[in-house]
Order: sequence, then C-alpha cells, then structure tokens
Amino acid sequence: MQLLLSATAYERVKARIAPFVGELDIVTVTGPDSFQRNGQDISVEEVDPEIVWTTLDAYGGGLLPTLMGRILKGSKTQWMQTFNAGLDAPIFKSVMAKGVRLSKSNAQAVAIAEYVLAHALALIAPIAAQRDLQARKEWKSTPYREISQTRWTLVGAGAIGTEIARRAKAFGVHLTVVRHSDKPAEMADDTITMAGLPQALPQSDVVVLACALNDDTRDMADDAFFEAMKPGAILINIGRGGLVDEDALKRGLDTDKPGYAVLDVFQVEPLPADSWMWDHPNVRISAHTSNSGQGTPARGDQLFVDNLQRFLAGEPLINEASPSEVGL
Repeated sequence: MQLLLSATAYERVKARIAPFVGELDIVTVTGPDSFQRNGQDISVEEVDPEIVWTTLDAYGGGLLPTLMGRILKGSKTQWMQTFNAGLDAPIFKSVMAKGVRLSKSNAQAVAIAEYVLAHALALIAPIAAQRDLQARKEWKSTPYREISQTRWTLVGAGAIGTEIARRAKAFGVHLTVVRHSDKPAEMADDTITMAGLPQALPQSDVVVLACALNDDTRDMADDAFFEAMKPGAILINIGRGGLVDEDALKRGLDTDKPGYAVLDVFQVEPLPADSWMWDHPNVRISAHTSNSGQGTPARGDQLFVDNLQRFLAGEPLINEASPSEVGL
C-alpha cells in the first residue's frame, strides 16, 4: 500500500507514524511531478497511491496539482486527507466520484472560532469609541451592552461551529444553532432548521455563517435575509463567499441591517481592488485568513497521524465527508 504526501509534510510526521506504518510504501512529492522513495528519485509510473495527504504546505508550494493528478489519473486511491474544511471546489466531486473516501480537516476550527469571537467582541464593546475619546482627550462614559445580554445565531454545527459555540457560550450568550435537523446541537439554547431562520434573525445581535456552500446555501444571505435582520446586528461570514449575495449585503448595510459585516471570504478571491467592500466603513475585511492561527498546522498534522492509524486499522475516520458535502 502506497502513501503519497509532500516531502515537507513527511519530515514533520515520520517519527510519529513510524511505529504503526509497517511496510507502507511512502512516496514524497519533491516538486511538480517529481517523486522520491527513501530519498531516491522514482518515475511517475511508480506512483499510484492508496493514500494521499494534501497539506497547506503543498498548496503553498504549488504541489497540489501533482497530488490531485495522481488521484485522478491513478486507479488505487482509497482515501484522501485534506487540509480543507469545506469541500465545495469541483475537484472534490471528481475525487469522490472515483470512490475515494475524503476526510476533512478540523484543525482550523479553534483559530476560526477565536477570529469570530475577537471581531464580535471588538464591535460590541465600545473599543473604537474609547480610542476616539482618548485621541481627543475627552473624559466621557461609554455605556455598552454586555456580551452576556446578546443573542447569537450560528448557521452550521460542524467542527468550526462547535468551537464557535463553545467560546460564545463561555460569555453567557443566548445561542441559536441552525442545522439540517432540529436535533439539539451541542451547547445551543435553541436548535432550528433553515426554515426557522427568518424568525430567528430579527432577534439576533450576532449572526455567524459557518456552514458549507452547496445548492441549498448558495446566496442564502439575500435581500430577504437582510431585511429580516435586527437593526445594528453583526454579520460574520467565515464559511464561503458564495453564502452571501454581496449586492444584497450592500443594500442591507445601507439600512443598518446588518450594522456591521465581518467578512473573511468572498465571491471572488482575492477581493478585486475596485470592490465597494474595501472602503465601506461598516465592513471588516480579512483575506481568507481566519484559519491562520499558529496552532493550526500542528493540529492538522496530528489529525492525519490519527486518521492514518485508523485507516490502516480499518477503524472509522475522523471527519469523513459524506457525498452531500461535495454536491454528489
């Protein structure tokens, strides 16, 4: 059985996987369509892996086409561990259509949850107003609504949503979770389906989009969505840019519904320089970087180590994706 991964990734985990990989044939990608086994170059014809690990370093190094190409051109791949949390890219449909099992990453969940909380708290607490008063040397009270008195609606109850919920509940917020079923979500005060969202929005001080992008959720934040929002509410999107109709968002901001939008993802990325969002005073932009906490890479490595051991032992995988998550 053959494992294919980047050379950099293998160096990070080889000591941890050595005790249980046995005679696993480990092949590393050292460059575009360049492969090695035990430090020696091998031909592409020798590479038809049963297991593939795509990592963030492979993405940054331009090696993803090589890794994905071996899956799509090969005949043996049984399982792929990805660094992605969302599987809406068309390539994942092609991979799963070949019968390959996919497991998603939950390594970024902690970082994204902290990003969400940091932005929400910074907008609810009068930090900016206090800074302005300091600049003017004005001694003036700045009353504010306590976090524990706010109501949050969280769309999505996966690994990322769970970490967001855990942190929000620590502040005592009232939390409504939107998921596929009305089965009670962990830590939620209320659990509803998408059908109940229009009734939740008018009561929500913070609305977080942490769900997958698919045919049911594309452009879910449309004119009707924003019209239903509570004036002054905060919208935070860390899911996918396709969840938000950006023209509808602009119209909503013009009516204070939402009052602020925190956006880490966009319909087009990188966000074009002429986008209206760059200059809007009530929009907070980051470059799809909410996952960039310093602990994310180490958690991703450990997830692969754990899942590799499970796969070789015939045990259930952590975070295995269903066909519905890739639109099949």
